[in-house]
Amino acid sequence: MEQVGAVLIDIDGVLTVSWEPLPGAVAALERLCAAGLPFALVTNTTSRTRASIAGRLAEAGFPVGADDILTAPAITAAYLREHHPRARCLLLNAGDIRSDLTGVTLVDEPDAAPDRDVDVVVIGGAGREFDYAALNRVFRHLQRGARLVAMHRNLYWRTADGLDLDTGAFLPGLERAARVEAEVTGKPAEAFFATALAHLGADPSATLMVGDDIESDVVAAQRCGITGVLVRTGKYLPETHRAATGKPNHVLDSFAALPGLLEHLSTSSG
Repeated sequence: MEQVGAVLIDIDGVLTVSWEPLPGAVAALERLCAAGLPFALVTNTTSRTRASIAGRLAEAGFPVGADDILTAPAITAAYLREHHPRARCLLLNAGDIRSDLTGVTLVDEPDAAPDRDVDVVVIGGAGREFDYAALNRVFRHLQRGARLVAMHRNLYWRTADGLDLDTGAFLPGLERAARVEAEVTGKPAEAFFATALAHLGADPSATLMVGDDIESDVVAAQRCGITGVLVRTGKYLPETHRAATGKPNHVLDSFAALPGLLEHLSTSSG
């Protein structure tokens, strides 16, 4: 495996579905650890904090800790601190991720807040919280001049019950209605991949990105010089694969096949 310097790995749809491990995923990640290959789990998941994700994965047998995980909320916090310092932010998200939004001032009572008290609307992952009233509050704040920051544009994700709608199904409507353009911080933003590479001290040309979303995971990583590996699990759909704007470097049936690919790449490069 020495020809590959690092691996970036999506979680939902690659390692797990509804937080249940996919067949062979634990063993495959254990093989990466045994080989001493640096990796980071990079995810647009917005329903849990890094510590919560690490705990859930560890309970399932994955050899990971919080330091191995980079989430869209953590990247978003860094973005807000740099680009919107001291801004008062209204968060719309399914799940409590406040502990990962360090250094960000959150407005707790959007209905009672004066207009001037919301500088930035931050959109996370979709869920029951994305009802008409919440979306309309967001729309009104945007009309009043608030900036729009979105953690991602994912259209849907895979659950145990099938595909569920995600933020990308609502975000274009908000942008068009309010005549604004969202600042996106999670995948497929280049800054997200740059942060992940810096976290590992990795060269993009020697790094793989393994994901189930051909656009946000694979093609976006390839634009950053990273080798893209698509897995046929999670949200993977053949029609989405055929209609994609790019072609993966490698396609695997599942993450369980990654150690075999790494060995093949090592052999062919040697």
